[in-house]
Amino acid sequence: MSCATCVGNVEDALGSLAGISDASANFATDEGTVTYDPEQVSLAEIYETIEAAGYQPERKRQTIEVGGMSCASCSEAVASAVSSVPGVIDATVNFAADEATIEYNPADIDFEAVYAAIESAGYEPVRPDSDESSEGDRESVAQREMTKQWRLVVGGGALTVPFLFVMADMFGLLALPEAIAGVNIGWIEFALATALMATLGREFIVGAYHAAVNNGQANMDTLVAMGTSVGYVYSVAVLLDAIAGSGLYFEAVAFILWFITLGNYLEARSKAQASDALRSLLELEAEEATIVHEDGSESVVPLEDVQVGDRLKVRPGERIPTDGVVREGDSAVDESMLTGESVPVEKEPGDEVVGSTINENGVLVVEATKVGSETAIQQIVKRVKEAQARQPDIQRLVDRISAYFVPAVIVNAIAWAILWSLFPAQLSAVAELVPVFAMVGGGPVAGGVPLIEFSMVVLASAILIACPCALGLATPAATMVGSTIAATNGVLFKGSDVLEKAREIDTIVFDKTGTLTHGELELTDVVALDGDVRADGAGAALTADDDRTDRPLDDESFVLAAAASAEQSSEHPLAKSIVAGARERDLELDDAESFENVPGHGIRATTGFGETLVGNRKLMRDNGIDPTPAVDALERLESEGKTAMLVAVDDTLVGVVASADSVRESAKQTVAALRDRGQSVYMLTGDNERTARAVAKSVGIDPANVRAEVLPEDKADVIDEIQSGGGRVMMVGDGVNDAPALTTAQVGVAIGSGTDVAIESADVTLMRDDPADVLKVIRISEATIAKVRQNLFWALAYNATLIPVASLGLLNPALAGLAMAASSVSVMSNSLAFRRWDPHTDYHPIVLRPFRK
Repeated sequence: MSCATCVGNVEDALGSLAGISDASANFATDEGTVTYDPEQVSLAEIYETIEAAGYQPERKRQTIEVGGMSCASCSEAVASAVSSVPGVIDATVNFAADEATIEYNPADIDFEAVYAAIESAGYEPVRPDSDESSEGDRESVAQREMTKQWRLVVGGGALTVPFLFVMADMFGLLALPEAIAGVNIGWIEFALATALMATLGREFIVGAYHAAVNNGQANMDTLVAMGTSVGYVYSVAVLLDAIAGSGLYFEAVAFILWFITLGNYLEARSKAQASDALRSLLELEAEEATIVHEDGSESVVPLEDVQVGDRLKVRPGERIPTDGVVREGDSAVDESMLTGESVPVEKEPGDEVVGSTINENGVLVVEATKVGSETAIQQIVKRVKEAQARQPDIQRLVDRISAYFVPAVIVNAIAWAILWSLFPAQLSAVAELVPVFAMVGGGPVAGGVPLIEFSMVVLASAILIACPCALGLATPAATMVGSTIAATNGVLFKGSDVLEKAREIDTIVFDKTGTLTHGELELTDVVALDGDVRADGAGAALTADDDRTDRPLDDESFVLAAAASAEQSSEHPLAKSIVAGARERDLELDDAESFENVPGHGIRATTGFGETLVGNRKLMRDNGIDPTPAVDALERLESEGKTAMLVAVDDTLVGVVASADSVRESAKQTVAALRDRGQSVYMLTGDNERTARAVAKSVGIDPANVRAEVLPEDKADVIDEIQSGGGRVMMVGDGVNDAPALTTAQVGVAIGSGTDVAIESADVTLMRDDPADVLKVIRISEATIAKVRQNLFWALAYNATLIPVASLGLLNPALAGLAMAASSVSVMSNSLAFRRWDPHTDYHPIVLRPFRK
């Protein structure tokens, strides 16, 4: 807010919302107070209204690890519980990562209330522990869950092993006695099955209870608890002679519980593996640093004691403790853990270095510029976690399906159990038509099993075969692995939804300076209108004694000194190249008495040389100066790919200065690779048409796709124009003056952000100054969404195929439990299968690789 009018705008916008009883804003304190009815309007809607009015209400984000989630329904329950806490704007929960990410109002949040809400929903939030030294040292929820499930697998396995003899007896492989030590075999089975229900089964029963009572939902725990309870209760009833039956199903209960527990262990193990690469980044941080004091002495301190400004000595083979700038020494630094590139990067005084990278040879003295949570590695981990919290659109469809999936499965199972009890002969005839499968126990016909027993088998199998876990894990498991692969290869996605968008891109728009070129301009030519004199000093040098300086200047030096004196106050790369060129030639420069930047055209300044203009043709014409005498020189320089600017002093055109920026070596290969993939490539620049076309030609961009002389504020309009024609655009720029274009494009990519990974205007940040990494963005997005679709295909195919099979009485409950466990494990395994894939090449599914050249 900038004035009292802003206060009125905010209050009026909020007052238009239903449920707002009072809204006031204070311009002096930059604060507002809103009284509202949460039944009519949410905090998220209030924030959206303020933002739509053009203001920025403060919001923060926090990630909380959550244990005890077993399927997508659990993540929905956690999100719902957290969203109900006052001060929470939005909550997203990632079942695969065991994390909840909340956006909240920092002025009105009670994290204890958030933790309590998660606990009341039946799950286990992980509270921050001040005794833990770092996030990298903490054991993740998946690792703790893996340890817990392993204990259950081992303990449950010991109780399940005796049932192998029961199964062997059922298949005629051995004969069990009717009693052991005078105790009937049935009662021994009952004791073992009861112990299993009290241990392994308790996990599912408690989970189902919490889902039903606290959240009014049914989840995977509900399916397991119902399926095993049906078999257990039925078997107890037969054992007590309460009903007639052909046998007991204690062994099915035992194997169901053990198989699914084993599946939970393997799933937790897969989750831990999926997050290992990300967590290992934090573990790569140095534990200590060697500080060089002003008197030259050195001391070794813990990493957390390093402060900004400290000078740190890094010896060969050591990890650089924190982000900084090299002050002394030359060396090569291995940055592969950040960029995925194995070739070490040469560093010299003035170069930036990133914490946790490895110094290869020489000794470096590094001045710390960022420490603690501000370092690149910490920001990368934070960025990836935020990305994993934002799921692609396809996940929303899956969530809608999952919300109805478990209730539908239960209704289906009960319906088929009833149908079997009413129409056994007719359904048996239908089941016999299915090849490969045979009805359990011969079916509810003569020589088979009693009807009530068969109906129980159908009920249990149809419940147990369904696997909401597979559906719930399909998207987050793949996106978690994909975003981690991206991070370890120097590509940071703002959200997993960006992964989905990047796959659909058909047009790539590159900014020229700093993207296709290095952005490090050097002065190449100085042209005086009375003669052409190169910057290297060759050519004519007409000596002139100028009364505005203390030394005689030739024509060329006069032009350069006048331009550089005027440009000293500018931060533009072109200005810096002119000033640097003048200083290299030891020219005396004057300070500007006045300075004005004319965006997109040049500058105007008053110096000891006079009223000086440095800029393009339009700047000259707007100030009544005819650029015609310099046209030949301008066209020649621009055709060589150089950026040329006119120089005028006291309303007289005196010459031209030109700078050039070298094209990146990988730009041509990148453009060629994109065009081979069928994507259109454009170049966008504020430079003149002739220079732009020269650069475009050198990298292989069609001249028709060049947009030159575009002002920074107009770049977004060019993106809009392309997108309005049906193009799905990815804008690649430096993330500063390209911010409007980056936000307008379907996907904005900020290139080269080595130690600053939080360019808010971009959807993707590249850690390297290399356009080739744009190909990584596209490949990673294609590979990740391919994995999502593979997972969803198998999860849906599994359920669509085996639920009908179980409903027709063709599947033993124990095998149904095994299939349920195998389904979720297969989804995680499929996601993990491409962890070692290298995004320098296109991803191809294993089944298709033999058919490729």
